[in-house]
Amino acid sequence: MRAIVAGGGIGGLAAALSVAKQGHLVTVLERRAEFTELGAGIQLAPNAFHMLDLLGVGDEVRERAVHVSELRCMDGTTGERVASMPLTDAYRHRFGNPYSVVHRIDLYQPLLDACRRDGRIELRTSSAVVGYRQDASGVTVTLDSGEEVTGAALIGADGIRSAVRQQVIGDGEPVVSGQTIYRALLPMDRVPQELRWNAVVLWAGPGWNFVHYPIGRGTLLNLAATRDDGASQAVAGLPAEKAHVMAQFPQLHDSARRLLDLGEQWRSWVLCDREPQAGWTDGRVTLLGDAAHPMLQYATQGAAMALEDAVLVGALLDCGQDDVAQRLEKYNAERYERTARAQWVSRALVPQVFNPAGAEARQRNEMLASFTNDDFYDKVAWLHGLRDVTGGVAS
Repeated sequence: MRAIVAGGGIGGLAAALSVAKQGHLVTVLERRAEFTELGAGIQLAPNAFHMLDLLGVGDEVRERAVHVSELRCMDGTTGERVASMPLTDAYRHRFGNPYSVVHRIDLYQPLLDACRRDGRIELRTSSAVVGYRQDASGVTVTLDSGEEVTGAALIGADGIRSAVRQQVIGDGEPVVSGQTIYRALLPMDRVPQELRWNAVVLWAGPGWNFVHYPIGRGTLLNLAATRDDGASQAVAGLPAEKAHVMAQFPQLHDSARRLLDLGEQWRSWVLCDREPQAGWTDGRVTLLGDAAHPMLQYATQGAAMALEDAVLVGALLDCGQDDVAQRLEKYNAERYERTARAQWVSRALVPQVFNPAGAEARQRNEMLASFTNDDFYDKVAWLHGLRDVTGGVAS
């Protein structure tokens, strides 16, 4: 049988690989004129690498990644080192893979190359999906050109503004968070030696935060500074003047400000997500990744959740076309609770860890400083420890 995947991003390509492994044909419909990945840095916990291994591209991604040694939290105003979660021997032993950071293209390209090597996968550009109809025999997708494509299943992996989602759920525009994130890439040779940390570093301040980490095999420093500014209109990739960015973080500690000041060609996004929805399957049609459960970046699990979705949906489609609808309902049921929890945690981390002020910030510092390494590992085990998408979590 043939499955159709709407969207050629990370989740869509992973889904194509996973479904093709069951021997099915797959057509991936990408709205853009080429298969590529926009954006900058992305964090990958061990659960993401377990999924990449199952998809056959784990080694390629690990080879391109920077394997950071810690997650470090700094008080963004005082410069105090609040806490650190080591990511080396004990962490890797417990969770079975590294915690790593990559440029998004260094995750995307291995998935794309694997799809291109697989003769069962057809990759089509300039093919935006605008709707579908289905009956007992299959599903027919309509493209913006008017062309129709038919298959036994449709997986909507077309992002937070998914056209497939609007037909399945119909919940309108994403939820605007009121937070603006400014992103830039800094060549590592411009970073002062004393600030070249092999770590994901969070500078947490009152109503704002600044995160940086190395990517591009260590040649670039990814800068991401977020301000809770009450933004009400969604924007994506809008150029931002350096002076404007600097003015958003007046209380930022000098060490972090040195890095922020080195950033050039800043772009801004207003962060958006959606409320968890229990039902994202309609007969032969289902959703995956940001189309199903978009989340804020704070739990650093958006890509990992999409990869987990992809592995499970492919595994469940080890069937003939008569069983597709039943298998997609099972996929939805098995994924909802975990992805909804990740969505809620991503929101909750903002006031609890990333952006608290005053007494709440002091309480945050005291709480994190009291944690042992094992305490930290216990906190993230439900996320980072997943090895088996049917439910196996490392203890």
